[in-house]
Amino acid sequence: MEFSLTDGKGKKFQFPVNPEEVTISRQKGFDTTTILSYGEFDFPQGEKVKEISFSSFFPKEYNPAYCTYEDIPDPQEAMNTLNGFLLSKNPLRFIITETAVNVPVIVASHNSTFRGGEYGDVNFDLSLRTWREMKISKKAGSGSKSATVNKKPRTDMKEKKKTYTVKSGDSLSKIAKLELGDSSQWSRIYQLNKKVIGQNPNAIKPGQKLVLS
Repeated sequence: MEFSLTDGKGKKFQFPVNPEEVTISRQKGFDTTTILSYGEFDFPQGEKVKEISFSSFFPKEYNPAYCTYEDIPDPQEAMNTLNGFLLSKNPLRFIITETAVNVPVIVASHNSTFRGGEYGDVNFDLSLRTWREMKISKKAGSGSKSATVNKKPRTDMKEKKKTYTVKSGDSLSKIAKLELGDSSQWSRIYQLNKKVIGQNPNAIKPGQKLVLS
């Protein structure tokens, strides 16, 4: 049985001493919602990321009693390799031969321990988390390759213009008083509607639609 990590370039790192046990933690994901007067409710959201953890050591010298191969790495170099995996953003493939474990992972944590009486050996605890590529489903539209997005109508942030329709007997000063609260604003209304009214501000006609603001 071999325990190994392989990077995307095919470079393989085999652990020289197999761990006594491997823990694989699986959990179901839940979205917890609190409903007023009824309390909390759990809604299943699929399986969470698996966590794989085990402990072993890097021996300073080869010993056939527990080493799985002869050309074992230097403990310091092996520890640096695990640190490099920890810092890497790229997934690795974790394989345990003779088992069904063959999964893409990232190194979540790596702890090293130096113990007295074991000169040169490096003990370690390793935690891996299974990796999944994020996929975004796309729906092709008619003649379009872009993803379909449900678009909501944008709120019109533009201020709508206030208008007034001229009635019989109206004057600009009367309209200004009724609509704007100040009869002296008639000249402002005239300037806004000069093209509609013409050269004579007193020549407004019923049915004309005037902009007030």
